[in-house]
Amino acid sequence: MLRKIIQNSLIIQSRRLATVANSGTKQKYDIYAGVLIERLPIVSKKLNDIENEVLQMFQTIEFENSLKSDHEIRKEKDKRKQKLLKAGKVDNEGEQDSIILQTAQDFEDAGHDELAKFECAPRETEDDKKNNTKSLNRKLDDTLMFVCNHQLGKENVTLLPQDKWIEGETLRQTAERIVREKCGTDLKVHFYGNAPIGFYKYKYPASERKESVGAKVFFFRAIYNSGDVTDQKLKYEWVNDDELKTKIKSDSYYESLKSFCC
Repeated sequence: MLRKIIQNSLIIQSRRLATVANSGTKQKYDIYAGVLIERLPIVSKKLNDIENEVLQMFQTIEFENSLKSDHEIRKEKDKRKQKLLKAGKVDNEGEQDSIILQTAQDFEDAGHDELAKFECAPRETEDDKKNNTKSLNRKLDDTLMFVCNHQLGKENVTLLPQDKWIEGETLRQTAERIVREKCGTDLKVHFYGNAPIGFYKYKYPASERKESVGAKVFFFRAIYNSGDVTDQKLKYEWVNDDELKTKIKSDSYYESLKSFCC
């Protein structure tokens, strides 16, 4: 009886292993590398109402607890000298060297005049007004991410730049090759590390499943340094998080990106 139980258990176990082995051959995936290229914010974000209130509160506290600056002390000293000059109590021999050509008030007035002439660069650029999503000179207070069109089967979809891993390459080398081939050599980026920061897996349509059932994409992160995309035939955009959500049609792909970006 015990021998039969052991034999049956061995048969069941062998069948399970065979099933796993067979499923492993059927579930072959292609290896891809993807690149998240980010253009970091150039200017600070506008403060909202609460942030403005907090800022004003801290400025008030800082002003109340602050000591007089060197300029304020110098201004008071100049006022005392002016009173002495008007009263004729200044010793020309002893105090002549201490009389300066520009008083603290003159310096302050010159600073106010210079500030009045200064104009800040606009936060909204011409590319913002035209909604030119191919330009890097837009959304200056936000992070922009590079996306481009891919032909997946019969579908034309917008994704991060990605390509298939070639045997002999490291995944980091595949990611670098993707940037060169998709964006050209003029676009300079800085990769963060040799290890992927994210992962996404998807299956091909049933009609496309020949040698592999799907793809496993390992994402690398890179920061934009300089240059621009030279391939004018490439359909690409620089988008922020809100725009990215509308461009990416796959909810699972977008949620995968949300785990390490945006």
